[in-house]
Amino acid sequence: MNGNGDLEFLQPGRNCWRVETAARARVVVDACEYFRVVRRAMLRAREQILLIGWDFDTRITLDHDVDGEDGAPARLGPFVLWLSEHRPDLRIYILKWDLGALKLLGRGRSMLMAARWAAHERITFKLDGAHPPGCSHHQKIVVIDDAFAVCGGIDMTADRWDTPEHLDGDPRRRRPGGQPYGPWHDLTMVVDGACAKALGELGRDRWECASGDRPPRPAPGADPWPPELAPMFAQAELGIARTRAAYAERPKVAEIETLFVDQIATAERLIYIETQYFTSRRIAEAIAARIAEPDPPEIVIVGPLQADGWLEQVAMDHARVRLARSIVARDHGRRFRIYTPHTAAGDPIYVHAKLLIADDRILRVGSANMNNRSMALDSECDLVLDARLAANAAHRPAIRALRHRLLAEHLGLPVAALAAELDRHQGSMIAAIDAQPAGGPGLRPLDLTPPGEVETFIADNELLDPEHPDGFLEPIARRSLFRRRRLLQPR
Repeated sequence: MNGNGDLEFLQPGRNCWRVETAARARVVVDACEYFRVVRRAMLRAREQILLIGWDFDTRITLDHDVDGEDGAPARLGPFVLWLSEHRPDLRIYILKWDLGALKLLGRGRSMLMAARWAAHERITFKLDGAHPPGCSHHQKIVVIDDAFAVCGGIDMTADRWDTPEHLDGDPRRRRPGGQPYGPWHDLTMVVDGACAKALGELGRDRWECASGDRPPRPAPGADPWPPELAPMFAQAELGIARTRAAYAERPKVAEIETLFVDQIATAERLIYIETQYFTSRRIAEAIAARIAEPDPPEIVIVGPLQADGWLEQVAMDHARVRLARSIVARDHGRRFRIYTPHTAAGDPIYVHAKLLIADDRILRVGSANMNNRSMALDSECDLVLDARLAANAAHRPAIRALRHRLLAEHLGLPVAALAAELDRHQGSMIAAIDAQPAGGPGLRPLDLTPPGEVETFIADNELLDPEHPDGFLEPIARRSLFRRRRLLQPR
């Protein structure tokens, strides 16, 4: 363990990269608020903006409530150009996953706007291919003047915008081409101070890895934090954890996987998780070990009904069922559930968020899903606040309030009503969720019907979600979700 008692759980070099202070921090829920916040922060940029992401769609609207009254465009592409024209001292660096750039071919004007970005003298647009075959650049990071930063799960792309109400038929929820899309739940974290500066260093490291060049460090003194944005946490010590596959001279980094296992192992009362995917064997093993204990913590996972895309459904959905059935086989106290959220009309809400709350003392937000790709293949970055650190001791109520807010959002309840429901059920999330009336908005248990033979073969052999970059070429005989026998083979 780390020699510093305060860092006994967060151990730089093992389960995180650094532990840094954010004078202000806030979890931003759903992209409606996030797009507005990041636009307002970029308007306050002085010298440098780093935009690092899996995908960017220049056609998206960042703020539906402005129409030029602040002088700047509402859409991402024109907005970035406007900033460059009106801030002559500002340099904007945009890094996008290289294979994800193929999406530009089907976006018409977006490809032309990206070309205008690349041609501008104060905008540098690069594609990130610095990863082994089959891996991706998956971080979603924004850093402004090393003084304000975003790290989480929301991409600045289409199909992401939604409000916490997830209204059925919301006319604002449309793709740039005008087609409607379904409700979408997501979140991210904004920070300032030394934590933002560290994320700036991480961003420049990634830029250098991808391009060979390194953006300069901006001068200190800026404050891009939007004045109207109320912090959720003050003077918070935050761990920064990463995933990176070995590439060129850069070694593998697996801090995120280690941190997940540590957090599951040390939880005492409850673990609340939001994740797009649940296919990591090692995480499932950690949950299975806890759920088999005489007095396990209550573990609730909220995820989408189905993955987004046919290939993802084949690879991820059936592996999720297989792992969940194995955990349920050990769940003697019925303390484990996977739920999917639905709107008032009963439509499924897609969950893209990546969050873990344990005992209302650990809060974790980032880009990493609970799948093998996020543990070992893709570039990821998570932030974690642990209230066991002396500096964070006062933050437990805010973490609990966030958990209540998220559960209330999914159940369609006022936060006060959700808190009363939890009190009525002695704090049990499962009992409070299951007590809600059928129909309308709410969380519904995931159907754990066993998949068919073909789907089981694909899921069990991790054909599209291997545990390491060489796994795509690994013989089938060496692959299995259950090969270590720490998980029961589900029936």
